[in-house]
Amino acid sequence: MPKSQATVALTLGDPAGIGPELIAKLLHDPDTIRHANIVLIGDPWLWQAGQRVAGVQVATRPIATLAEARGAACGMPLFLAVDSVRADQVETGKADAAGGASVLKILNLCMDGVMARQIDAICFAPLNKHAMKQSGMKFEDELHHFADYLKVDGYFCEFNTLDGLWTSRVSSHIPLKDAASYLSKERIEDASRLIYDSLKAAGVHEPRVAVAAFNPHGGDGGSCGREEIDVIGPAVSALREQGYPVDGPFPADTIFIKARDGKYDAIVTMYHDQGQIAIKLLGFEKGVTVQGGLPIPITTPAHGTAYDIAGRNLANVNATRNAFLIACRMGASYMKQSA
Repeated sequence: MPKSQATVALTLGDPAGIGPELIAKLLHDPDTIRHANIVLIGDPWLWQAGQRVAGVQVATRPIATLAEARGAACGMPLFLAVDSVRADQVETGKADAAGGASVLKILNLCMDGVMARQIDAICFAPLNKHAMKQSGMKFEDELHHFADYLKVDGYFCEFNTLDGLWTSRVSSHIPLKDAASYLSKERIEDASRLIYDSLKAAGVHEPRVAVAAFNPHGGDGGSCGREEIDVIGPAVSALREQGYPVDGPFPADTIFIKARDGKYDAIVTMYHDQGQIAIKLLGFEKGVTVQGGLPIPITTPAHGTAYDIAGRNLANVNATRNAFLIACRMGASYMKQSA
């Protein structure tokens, strides 16, 4: 394995969803192994089930602990077997506490491995927030769980990426009626700096960042809301004074056209659906979520567990492959920084 390659952990995701099938399809591609030293972490029965659904067989080399993963490239993925959920506890296509507990146990094991410098990045197959909350997760989403587990005290947010276009959010999994209360000059600056720095870590040399407006038509000069004048515009001006190549605010219904046409690499959005609807329309089957602001790289496909097609060999692997490749690039950068 070249020294520039990262050791990347893969997980099977929610056991009732399409994750096991997706990971089987990903690892069956002979091109996958050349991008990283891969360690798959999961229940043996679930991994076998994923391969059966996908109609493939993937050779792996078993390891007993994550400590064995570092520098152990052998031309095939490594496999760390865990006991997180029994087959009789899982009903395909249904969210339940047992599946959520399985996901949390394995993700926590992965985070322990990165903090111990046994692995460099995590790419997890789709999970289900409701199942995780049923199992006792006390946060609104997995990102907040990661941040708490890793003791993050700075700004963090989800990024969504598609074909080189990234988005970040000033607010995320909250009721829409509360979105305006989350707007602040500091949060907009933090979200912009974070996505700029993360793009550089992912290999973009000089990222170009646009900031979306909050109100229709960008507030129409204050006649349709003053957030652009009082909060967002001053944040953009401050960022430019700090040397960041940030433009805006732009009306949200036109900025994605500029980005689609190649003018920008990233868009800072003000709330969840402002960015998610556009990104998913541009390419639902290819999008990736990056957990931004954490001390370690964590990625996942942007789609969900797709319970309606679980177990039917219908899942599209493109988003999972893209998430894995971003984890490889960011993991290599993390590995160099922590060396």
